[in-house]
Amino acid sequence: MASLDLLTPHLGKIKIPGPNQLIYKDECVYSFDNPESETGLYVSLVTFLGFGRNYVEQYFQKTDNAVFLHIYTEKKPVPEPEKTGDGPEKKITRLAIGVEGGFDPDSGKAKYTYTNHYSVVALPGFHTYPWPNPDLPEVVRKSVQAIIDAESPFKMAEMAALEGTWDGETREVSVHAVNLKQLDNGVKVPPSGWKCNKCDLTNNLWLNLTDGSILCGRRFFDGTGGNDHAVEHYRETGYPLAVKLGTITADGKGDVYSYAEDDMVEDPYLADHLKHFGINVQQLQKTDKSMVELELELNQRTGEWNTLQESGSELRPLHGPGLTGLNNLGNSCYINSVVQVIFRMPDFVRRFVEGAPEIFATFPEDPVNDFNVQTAKLGVGLLSGRYSRSADADGSQEGLAPHMFRQLLGRGHAEFRTKRQQDAHEFYLYMLTLLERHSRHRANPSDCLKFSVEERVRCGASGGVRYQQRAEHHLPLPVPLAAATNAALLRDRRPDSTQIIRPEIPFQACLDSFMKEETVEQFYSSAVNEKVTAYKITRLATFPDYLLIQLKKFTIKEDWTPAKLDVSVDMPWEVDLSCLRSRGPQPGETQLPDSAPASAPAPLYNDSLLSDLLEMGFPVEACKKALYYTNNSGMEAASNWLMEHMNDWDFANKFEPPETQTAGGCSSLPLDEASVEQIMGMGFERAQAQRALAAAGGDVGRAVDWIFSHAAELDAPAAAPPDRRLGCRDGPEKYKLIAFISHMGTSTMVGHYVCHILHEGRWVIFNDNKVALSENPPKDLGYLYLYERL
Repeated sequence: MASLDLLTPHLGKIKIPGPNQLIYKDECVYSFDNPESETGLYVSLVTFLGFGRNYVEQYFQKTDNAVFLHIYTEKKPVPEPEKTGDGPEKKITRLAIGVEGGFDPDSGKAKYTYTNHYSVVALPGFHTYPWPNPDLPEVVRKSVQAIIDAESPFKMAEMAALEGTWDGETREVSVHAVNLKQLDNGVKVPPSGWKCNKCDLTNNLWLNLTDGSILCGRRFFDGTGGNDHAVEHYRETGYPLAVKLGTITADGKGDVYSYAEDDMVEDPYLADHLKHFGINVQQLQKTDKSMVELELELNQRTGEWNTLQESGSELRPLHGPGLTGLNNLGNSCYINSVVQVIFRMPDFVRRFVEGAPEIFATFPEDPVNDFNVQTAKLGVGLLSGRYSRSADADGSQEGLAPHMFRQLLGRGHAEFRTKRQQDAHEFYLYMLTLLERHSRHRANPSDCLKFSVEERVRCGASGGVRYQQRAEHHLPLPVPLAAATNAALLRDRRPDSTQIIRPEIPFQACLDSFMKEETVEQFYSSAVNEKVTAYKITRLATFPDYLLIQLKKFTIKEDWTPAKLDVSVDMPWEVDLSCLRSRGPQPGETQLPDSAPASAPAPLYNDSLLSDLLEMGFPVEACKKALYYTNNSGMEAASNWLMEHMNDWDFANKFEPPETQTAGGCSSLPLDEASVEQIMGMGFERAQAQRALAAAGGDVGRAVDWIFSHAAELDAPAAAPPDRRLGCRDGPEKYKLIAFISHMGTSTMVGHYVCHILHEGRWVIFNDNKVALSENPPKDLGYLYLYERL
C-alpha cells in the first residue's frame, strides 16, 4: 500500500457530500465508461464527478484535485434455469417502452450478478489504498462512505420522470367527477343487451354519466370503431363524462372519458354515478376491450409495428463505428432516433466528434450540465465504435444509455424531462433551438439544414405583391388523402375485412399540395388601405446541403382528438426538387408599399371568443390569428380556421397582422422599451437589441435566439437591403435519401420510433439498442426523411 503521506497535501480540499449533493458515480462525465468498464470509474472526492481512465489524468492536471474513489464492478452472468415448458408469455398491456406493462427493451438479455470493488486512488502515479481502510484520514473515510451510500443521480432522475409519466394508462382525476350533474330523468340501464340510441351498433358503447344515454364511440382512422354518436351527444348537451360499457369491473373501475378535458380520466365516484342509473357494479364483469387493448389491437391489425421493425426478416446484427445502439430509458426512442440521424451529417461530426478534444479540454466546472460537453460525449460514443460490442442472440447490444444528455435537454423542457412518449419532430426542433443558443462565435452545425422560405402574397384588389422570407430547418409536406391511387380499392373494401389496405399517395401529390396557391382572407392591403382577399404561394429561395422532410401525418380529427394518417407515401430514393425553387420578384410586378399607413386599424379580438378558443387548448397566438382572419365572425368559423391551419409553419408563433409587416419581413410595430432594456442587460447594444426585437416581432425570447443565430449580422447596417437567402447555403436541388424516422402507433402520445440509415452503402435499422442490416427498408411508412444533396 502506498504511503498515506501522499494524501496529506490534498486533505484540505476533500469534501464530505451533503444529503443534496449529486454524486456521479455511474458514468464518466466525458465518456460512457462506467464501473463495469475494464478500468472502472474514478469519482473525485472534491467535485464528486466521475471520470474514466482516459480523462482522470487530464482532470487532475487541470484542477489539481488528486484524490478519487475508484469503483470497479465485477459482472458475472447467471446461468439460466432449465426450461420445463414454454411458460407464460409476458402480456403487453401498454403502448410504452421501458415502463411496467409495456415493451421491455431488456427482454432476452442475459442476467448478471454484480460485485463492487472499491479503493482510494491518489494522482499522479495512481497510488492505491484498499477500502475499507481504518488507517485512512477521517475526512477521506467519511467522504468515501458518503459516496458509496449516496443514491445514483440517474435513479433519482428516473423517479422524477416517472412521477410525470403518461403511458396510455395512468390517468388524472377528472375535475368534473366531484360535482357531476346527474339528471333525475328516470333512466335505468339494464346489466346487458345494450345498443346505441342512434344506430344499431352493439359494441364500443359509451354511457353518458349525466343523462344515461348509451351511444357508440368514435370511428377509428381505419374505418372501424363507432359512428361518433357519443361525441355528437356531447356537442349537443355539454355533458362531460362517459364510461365505456363492458369495461366496468366489480371494484368500480372502468374506461372513463372526459369530452370537456379531451382525455381518458379517473372517476373515483364511478360506482355512485352508475348507481344513479340502477347499475350495481358488483354484478358487472369486464366484457369489452379497454382503450389500451384496442390501441394495441389496432396497431397489430395495421401491421405497422411488424413492418417498421422488419420483424418478419432474419435481421443480421451489426456493430462497429457508427453502428452503436442506444438504450431505451423509458419511451426515449424519439430521442434515440433523432440523434442517430443527426450524427450522420458532417457538420455535426466536425463540431461535436472531431471537435470533442477541444471541447473536453476546457474541463468546465459543471460538465454534466454543459450542452457542448454532453453532445460531444454522445457523438463520440455513437461514432467511435468503442461501445459497439457484438450483439446478443436477439440482436441487442449493450448500447449506450444517454442519461446525462436526456437530463440536460429535459432540464429546460417540461415534456422532454418525463417518460411520456413525445413527437420526434418536436424534439428535433428543440435540439436546433439549443444549438442556436450554444453556437455564438462558433459554427452552428444545423446550418447544413437551414434554408430560406419565400412567400409571395398577391393583393386581390390591386394586384400588388409582397415577398417575405424566413429561415426554416424542415419542409412540412401535406398528405392529400384525396390523391390516393387506390381509392377504388379502399372504397370497395368490406368493413369486416382483415386485409391491410392503406391509401397509396404519390410523392408528387404531396409536393403539389404544398405548392398550390392559398387564399388569405382579411389581408390588409397597404395599396388600397383596406382588408381584401389575397393569394399566397410558398417556395424555397435556397436549398440546403441536407433537407429534412416531414410528412404531416399527425392531425386533429373533427372531434378535436389526435390521430395519425395510416398511409403509404411513395417517397423517392432520389429526387429533383427544382419545382420548389422561388425566382424572387419578377419584371412587371408592382410591390406593395413596405410599411403600413398610419390609418391601418389595430386588430381587435372578441374577448369571449378568444376565451372559448383558449379553453379548447389552442395557443393564444393561433387563436388571435383565427379571429383576425375570420373577422371575429364566430366559434365555428374560428375553429374551422384553426383545424385547417394546425400544421402551418408559424401556427403558434407570435401573431403579427399583415398590416404591420414590411417587405423585409420585420414588424413595424413600436418596440417595447422594457424589452429593449432587458436585452441590453444581457450585454448587447441598444441598436442590436432593437434590431433583434424587430426581427422577432417584439418577442424577447425569440429575439435572444435571433441574436445568438445572427451574431455575424449584428454589426451590419440595419438599413441594408434584405437578403433573400438570409445567409443560408444554396446549391443544386437534387437529393438522395440517406435516413428516415418512422413512428408506429396512432398518435404522438403512444407508440415507438425506429430509424433507418444508409451506412456505407447499406441500409441499417436502428431500433434502440438493436442495430441490424435492413432487408426491406419501409420508406413508404416513414414520418421524417433526411435527404442529402447529390
